[in-house]
Amino acid sequence: MPEETMPTVAAIVDQHREEILEIWEEEAGKAASARGLTRPALMNLMPEYLSSLAQASDQELGRYTGRRRALVEHHFSSRLRQGFDLAEIIEEFALLGRCIARMWLAGPSTRPTSDAVERLFSELQKASVAVADMFREHLLNDEQSEKHYVRLLETIAKEALEPGASRFRERLADALTVIMESTGAQSAAILLFDPKTQTLITTASRGPADELLEKYVTSLGPSSFPGRIASHQEPISVVDAATTELEVSDSLRRSGIHSLLGVRLAPGHRLVGVLYIGLSETRAFSPRQTRRLEALGERLTLHLDNAKLHAELLEKIEALGAERDLREQFVSVLAHDLRGPLSTAKMNAHLLIRHPEALDERRAIAIKIERNINRTDRMIHDLLDANLIRAGKRLPLRLDQCDLGAVAREVMEELASIHGERFALRAADGIRGIWSVEELRRALW
Repeated sequence: MPEETMPTVAAIVDQHREEILEIWEEEAGKAASARGLTRPALMNLMPEYLSSLAQASDQELGRYTGRRRALVEHHFSSRLRQGFDLAEIIEEFALLGRCIARMWLAGPSTRPTSDAVERLFSELQKASVAVADMFREHLLNDEQSEKHYVRLLETIAKEALEPGASRFRERLADALTVIMESTGAQSAAILLFDPKTQTLITTASRGPADELLEKYVTSLGPSSFPGRIASHQEPISVVDAATTELEVSDSLRRSGIHSLLGVRLAPGHRLVGVLYIGLSETRAFSPRQTRRLEALGERLTLHLDNAKLHAELLEKIEALGAERDLREQFVSVLAHDLRGPLSTAKMNAHLLIRHPEALDERRAIAIKIERNINRTDRMIHDLLDANLIRAGKRLPLRLDQCDLGAVAREVMEELASIHGERFALRAADGIRGIWSVEELRRALW
């Protein structure tokens, strides 16, 4: 087949993209470190990396530059945090090459030129070499240093959980100081996502650009720098904040901060917010700075989630305490209300016991006993009603026409049978209305 009619690698990748990813996912999932990962965590940025290969011409392949390089660096950083070893990460790129090759081996008529194949595997080889170099640098320089800064963040988070201490969200400025020190940045800011307004709100800021003072708020749209970060799984960088077409806060644009690097909190999961750092220079960020920001951003997200759970737990404990106090108060009131009718019934029962021969003459006493026992029964029903109220259910009001003076006289008679003739009632006749008789008796007792 003439070379001019042979398909390009980009065309093959673009045509068979989903099939390549399906085969890659099946094989990559067999790695020991891949066990237990969700599909998004396993795939990570491999779909975007494959798309970047499809967008490159055969002449561009093999140069390992631009977006393809940035995606490899981010993929490596994610795999480190997921616990992959060097051999497993390198094998993923070799596996991708084999999956692509299977597409043209299945049909020789779709085979690209030998030069194009060589450039594709040269690209993947350079990616593997870069991974090995980054892994070696991580072992030599980054691992212990990163652990140090992770411990500093954990210390701040633990202090925020102490009784009476400032909440972790109020200590975010201290956390940003740690992140700036770890990345060599001159400024840093964190914007947290507000689900109600669907906006990103500046929660803490460090450096010459005091965005917290400005109370910078922005939408999730990709027209702003924070919005662009929130909409991407990989880190987003800006060469110069002063001249970028993306929306940034006025204080940041005037601050003298130029290069910006931001990460989403947290990639592959629900949006918590965005974190970014800035340099006073106009230059690209190193892979080491990017990996460090990603690692600390992931740890910061964990502490934010823990702080939220802790705050919710404290609110629940406080609500339970208030409910306990209310229950104790309710029991106290109930005991008082039950004691009244039971004492009256007990007193009248003693009178009947002492003079059984006069039972017919003391029928009124028996009626009082029955009435007070009925009142006690209704109070028990009230207790059951209280449980219904706690369950959020409605209770019917037991309202009826009654005479307020008559109700007061009945209560006074019951009290007099216990405490003697020490009560006096002055009430006009015919004070009628629609009330709850039992609640009136309870209030007057």
